[in-house]
Amino acid sequence: MTVSLIPLEGIGEIRPGDDLAELIFSATRAPAGEPGRAPASAPDSGGVVLADGDVVVVTQKIVSKAEGRMVKVDPADPRSHKVYVEAEAVRVIRRRGDLVMTETRHGFVCANSGVDLSNVEAGWAALLPVDPDRSARRIRDGLVARGAPNIGVVISDTFGRAWRRGVTDVAIGCAGVAAIVDLRGTRDALGRELNVTEVCVADEIAGAAELVMGKSTGIPVAIVRGVDSSWLREGSVKREIVRPYQEDLFR
Repeated sequence: MTVSLIPLEGIGEIRPGDDLAELIFSATRAPAGEPGRAPASAPDSGGVVLADGDVVVVTQKIVSKAEGRMVKVDPADPRSHKVYVEAEAVRVIRRRGDLVMTETRHGFVCANSGVDLSNVEAGWAALLPVDPDRSARRIRDGLVARGAPNIGVVISDTFGRAWRRGVTDVAIGCAGVAAIVDLRGTRDALGRELNVTEVCVADEIAGAAELVMGKSTGIPVAIVRGVDSSWLREGSVKREIVRPYQEDLFR
């Protein structure tokens, strides 16, 4: 299996109320600089045509912008966004200096409730989408309605990980693609039965896409092409990935 990562250029700055499905579909249909013209085949750069089985990865930031999940903060006060951190949290897990680890209404355990000041204009902060799975479904439905083939959509965001340094992109919402692939009952390369293995493919797809989106490239959408076709089914980050409180050994 060969997987390709394709950055999607030409999305532009997102404003509240923008139709992300329309913007993404237009960017995938037309070569750079020629909006609205559908190429016969995908060129080497720009104007890539969506193919059956593609997974479109969209950063949380542009979803939050389009859905109006932006709040005003004081650019002169580096702590002014903390009021939103508390408001977006259902539980504070840990505090260390200015860092607050919280649990959000979605069930995500993350820094500062996902409230983010990066890649937004000064004086504003981005909140997480209210329902990222629903956001992914809306984008996917909009793409399919415009003629896209059988595709999946993943909403990605940057999270840290317990016990490991550095951040990576993970899935906070998905549609048309599995969140978890359950391998229990199958056998490994040596013939042993797998008893506990569940693979979080939505996170793997989000992390792969981030390699061509980056944090400072201005590319908020990427296409992951070549994933296992069996992954193309309805999925839900909230239902499949988020570990229920009663199963969590660390909260």
